Amino acid sequence: MKRIVVLIVFLTAMFSFSQEIEKEDIKVGLVLSGGGAKGFAHVGVLKIIEEAGIRIDYIGGTSMGAIIGALYASGYNAKQLDSIIRTTDFEMLIQDNLPRSAKTFYEKDDSEKYAITLPFDNFQIKIPSALSKGQNVYNLLSKLTDHVSDIDDFNKLPIPFFCIATDIETGEMVLINSGNLPKAITASGAIPSLLSPVEINGRLLIDGGVVNNYPIDEVRAMGADIIIGVDVQDSLETRENLKSAFDILMQINNYRTIKDMKTKVAKTDVYLDPMIDDYSVISFSDVDKIIKSGVDKATIKFSELKKIAARQTNNVAPKGVKITTDSLWISSVEINGNKTYTRSYILGKLKIRTPLKTTYIKFNEGVNNMTATANFEHIDYHFINEGNSWKKLVIDVKESDSKLLLRLGVHYDKLFKSAALVNITRKRLISNNDVVSFDFIVGDNIRYNLDYYIDKGYYWSVGLNSHYNFFDKNVAVDFVYSEDNMPDDNELNQIELEYSDLTNQVFVQTLFKRSYLFGVGIEHKWLRYLSETIGIDENNNPRTIFEDTNYFSTYGFLKFDTYDNKFYPTKGFYFEGDFHLYLFANGINKDFEEFSIAKAKIGFAKTIFKKLSIVASTEGGVKIGSSSTNTLDFFLGGDGFKPVNNIISFYGYDALSFRGDTYLKASLTFDYEIFKNSHINISANIANVGDRLFTTNQWINEIDYTGYAIGCGWETFVGPIDLKYSYSPEREEGEFYVSVGFRF
Repeated sequence: MKRIVVLIVFLTAMFSFSQEIEKEDIKVGLVLSGGGAKGFAHVGVLKIIEEAGIRIDYIGGTSMGAIIGALYASGYNAKQLDSIIRTTDFEMLIQDNLPRSAKTFYEKDDSEKYAITLPFDNFQIKIPSALSKGQNVYNLLSKLTDHVSDIDDFNKLPIPFFCIATDIETGEMVLINSGNLPKAITASGAIPSLLSPVEINGRLLIDGGVVNNYPIDEVRAMGADIIIGVDVQDSLETRENLKSAFDILMQINNYRTIKDMKTKVAKTDVYLDPMIDDYSVISFSDVDKIIKSGVDKATIKFSELKKIAARQTNNVAPKGVKITTDSLWISSVEINGNKTYTRSYILGKLKIRTPLKTTYIKFNEGVNNMTATANFEHIDYHFINEGNSWKKLVIDVKESDSKLLLRLGVHYDKLFKSAALVNITRKRLISNNDVVSFDFIVGDNIRYNLDYYIDKGYYWSVGLNSHYNFFDKNVAVDFVYSEDNMPDDNELNQIELEYSDLTNQVFVQTLFKRSYLFGVGIEHKWLRYLSETIGIDENNNPRTIFEDTNYFSTYGFLKFDTYDNKFYPTKGFYFEGDFHLYLFANGINKDFEEFSIAKAKIGFAKTIFKKLSIVASTEGGVKIGSSSTNTLDFFLGGDGFKPVNNIISFYGYDALSFRGDTYLKASLTFDYEIFKNSHINISANIANVGDRLFTTNQWINEIDYTGYAIGCGWETFVGPIDLKYSYSPEREEGEFYVSVGFRF
C-alpha cells in the first residue's frame, strides 16, 4: 500500500511538473544593431533562428537593423529577406541616381549635361546635407511594406516592433513605434552625410546609431524574457584605415556605441557578433560573405537556440509575405503640403490620371520623376484600401526652398574642342511651375544656351530657347562649293571654316500615353560661315563669307525614349522625328525658295548576354521642295560632339566630311561592360548621302560610305569618357575620336 501511495505522489508530481513545462511560454526579443552593409548578417542569423524553431515575439532595431527588423516584423521570412537583399542594388539605392525612365524629356536633357549641381540662393554656394535624399530607399521600403500600410501602431504588426532614431537638434534618442513604417525606418537608417535627415512629427531625425545602436533595454521593456542580440557595429579603426572624412565621422560615432556595449553584452542572453571586421558599412557587394558570417556565428550557438525554442509553444515558422501581383489600382489622390506647385503639376509628374490601373514599378517611376525635378525636399506617401483592390493614394510633400542653382560641366571633342560650362538655373521666376536656365560655355569656342520652360504636366507646356554655337574647322572645299559653282582657279583641297549658328525657338509640347512627347513651334535661325583661307572681301581682307542669312520656319517634333542610359544603353527604344518648314529668309541667300526638311531616327538596345549589349539604329533625312538653299544640308562624319543643325556623326570619317540634301544611315554597336562603369565596344555604320537620292534611286543602288570603330568608355561624374579608333575602307585611313564629359 505504501508503494502505491509513493507511486501516486510521484506521478502526481511529474504530471504537475510537466504541466508547468507545458504552460511555460517564454517571450523572445530580438535586438538588431546598425552597421550599414554589415547588417546583412542579420539575415543569416534569422535563418538559423528559424531553423532552431524559435518564435520571435518582439523586435527592436537601429539603422540597417531597423530595416531588416521591420521587414521581418511585417511578415517576411528569412528566405524572402535573403532574396530581397540579393536583388537590390544598394549602391544605387542610397544615391539620387534615379532611373532614366523616371525622368521627363526636359529632365533627361538636364541631368545629362551637368557634372555638379549646387544650391546657390543669395549667390552663396551651399553644400547639400547628404549624398542622397533617400527617396529610393523610401520607395523600396514603401513597396515592401504595402501589405501592412493600414497599420500605424507598430505593436499591431505580426511581430511588435520599434526602431531608434536621433533628434539632430537635441541629440536625444527617439523611439518610434507608430506612424508611417517606411518613413520611420528610413529615419532610423539616415546615416549622416550619406542620407538626408527625415522629419517626423516636427523633429528632424537621423541614424539612431548615434545615440543607441543596440536597444536592448527597450526590447526588454516590451516584455521579453530572453534577449537574442545581433551586434554588427564597427570596431575602432587605426589611423592607417582613417582615410576619408566619412571614415573619421564613423569613428567618432563609434566611440559611444562601443563603450555602451560593455554593459549591454552582459544583459544579452544570446549574444551574436558575426565575424565581419573585413567589411565596412558600404560593403554592399559582399552580400554573400556577410550573410554567411551571420549563419556561421548563429550556428555556433545553435544548441542554445534549440533550448530556447523548447521553452516556447506555438513555434510556427513564419510563412512569409504572399505577394500575388504587382498591380496597383488608384481610385483617387489626396495631396498635402503643396503650396507653390499645383495639383495638376504634381499629378503630371506622377503620371497619374484617376482612376488608374498601373503597377508599383510605374508608380515609383512617377515618384522618382517628382524627385528628379529637385523641387521637393521629401515625398512621402501611403495607400488606403477602399475595397475591390482599389486604393486611395495619400501623398505628403515638402517643397524645396531652394530657387537658384549653380551647375558646372566640362567637355572635349574634336569639333568644339575644350569647353567649360557654367550654368545658373532659377526656378519659379515668373510663375510657380517655370524654370529659366542659362549656360555660358567658355574654352576654344564661346557658346551659350538660354532656356525658359513652364511645365504644365499633362497639359500643354510652353517654352522658349535661344542658343549660339560656334566652331572653326578645316573642311573640304566642296563644303561651300558645289561642282556647278566651283571657282576655275581653285587649287585648294581644304579651307578653314568659321561656323556660327544662332537659333531662337518658341514652342508648346505635351505628353500623351505617358511616354510620347509631341510639340510644335516657330523658329528663327541665323547662319553665318566664312573662311579666311580663300577670297578677298570688299575691304581687301582675306576672307569670303559663304553664308549670312536669317531663316524663319515652323516645326513639329515627336519623341519616344526608354533607353536606360543615353550613352551606353542596355535596353529600351528610341524614336525622334522632326519636320521643319522654312517659309522665308533674309540675308545673303537671295535665291531662297520655300522648302522643308524631314528627318527621323529609330534605335533599339538589348542585353543579349550578361553584360554584353547590342544597340542598333537607323536614321535618315530628306529635303523637300526647292534645292536653292544648301547650307542646311546634311553633313556627316566624326563622333563625340553634340549635334548642331543637320551635322550628323559617322564613324570612319572626320566631322563634316561629306554632304547632301538626303541621307540614310544605319549603325550597329556591341558594348561589353568589362568592369562596373567601364566599357569596350565595337561599331559599324553605313550610309548613303547625296542630292535627290530618292528621285534618282541612288539610295538603293549601292552603299556609298562605310566605317568601323573600336573603343573603350568610362562612366564618370563628369560624364562619359570615350576613346575610339575608326577606319573607313573607302578612304583606307583611320580616325581617332576623343570625347570627355557630357555633351553640350
